[in-house]
Amino acid sequence: MSTLTPAQHEMVAIAKEVAAQIAPQADTYDRTGTFPTPFYQLLHQSGYLGFVVPREFGGRGASLYDMVRCQEELAKGCGSTAMAIDMTIHVIGRIGQMRNYPADIFATICHDIVQNGALINAVASEKELGSPSRGGLPNTTATWDGNQWRINGHKLFVSMAPALNYLITAVALPVSAEMPNGGTANAIVRGGSPGLSIIDTWADALALRSSGSGDVVYHDVAVDDAWLIDRKALGSPSPVEPPTGMAWFALTLAAVYLGIGQAALDAVVHYAKTRVPTALGKPIATLPLIQRRLGEASIPLQTARALLHDVAATWSNDPAARLTIGPRIAAAKYAATNAAVIATDHALRAAGGFGITRDLPLERFFRDARAGLTHPPNDDAALEIVGRGLTQ
Repeated sequence: MSTLTPAQHEMVAIAKEVAAQIAPQADTYDRTGTFPTPFYQLLHQSGYLGFVVPREFGGRGASLYDMVRCQEELAKGCGSTAMAIDMTIHVIGRIGQMRNYPADIFATICHDIVQNGALINAVASEKELGSPSRGGLPNTTATWDGNQWRINGHKLFVSMAPALNYLITAVALPVSAEMPNGGTANAIVRGGSPGLSIIDTWADALALRSSGSGDVVYHDVAVDDAWLIDRKALGSPSPVEPPTGMAWFALTLAAVYLGIGQAALDAVVHYAKTRVPTALGKPIATLPLIQRRLGEASIPLQTARALLHDVAATWSNDPAARLTIGPRIAAAKYAATNAAVIATDHALRAAGGFGITRDLPLERFFRDARAGLTHPPNDDAALEIVGRGLTQ
């Protein structure tokens, strides 16, 4: 699906403009591992944060396909920022499609995003629990004190932690008459709440160093009863739902890493066209070896982009297909993240020694692309999903 509507053209153009404005400073924030607050202010001022918010709350009501196209462009400017803001995008996109949150709470959050640039993330990972996609009971707890819920625990990998306004925190519930074996829920914690603290554990990570993906510690953080949602007793059956969460999460993040891979290819192509060694007397782009390297970087990106755009367009335009599209979602995520890894590797090889220095952004793209392999579904899980789909 290559033809864009005027509205889609406008959103993609805004994404490109924001990317162009933040790109010159992306490396500076990466070097220091600091959170680029001005980037998020620009995302708000440009209207980008409101793209995914439903129209009734002042947003553009962008589809999954729309946000895939936009996130790919944004990531070319700063992969850390595109990955981090994706947490807000996929959360709002999923809830907006499923409408599974209390209406007043969702409206409050959406208005805050549009009007104030509020940021939201689902906070689930813990050291003992590992990836929340693997299941398990959180160690983070919610206990009723007679007036409010009190949240205690320690969460990891909380992207945008320094700036979050809403933390959708996975918690374990105590045994009660309604839940004889206990249960689970999501506590929507307000950023800056008393007892909430941020630990910077991410500044020197391998990848995405300016994404603010640090730890969050909860010490008797108060949450009103209405803001403890998704309550579920342990052992109760889970409803069968379309893979909405998987689609919004996997496909928009796949777009981010595809954008990082494309940025690496664009950068090394420019380098190859302008690098003229004295011994050669002409640009290294004229060498068949370099051309082969560029081709090896480009083809996986082209292939992954075609698959990703097609799957996202199918999801957005054909609701009947959503019940069976899971294997294609997994395939698109696998293809995009691995294409980024391949492209950034070949970009480094083509650039030679200069590629591993800070003179070029290639080493940052190379590092950032590796983070895509860690997001669910990871490679093993994605391959299992695809293979299972073939055998059923």
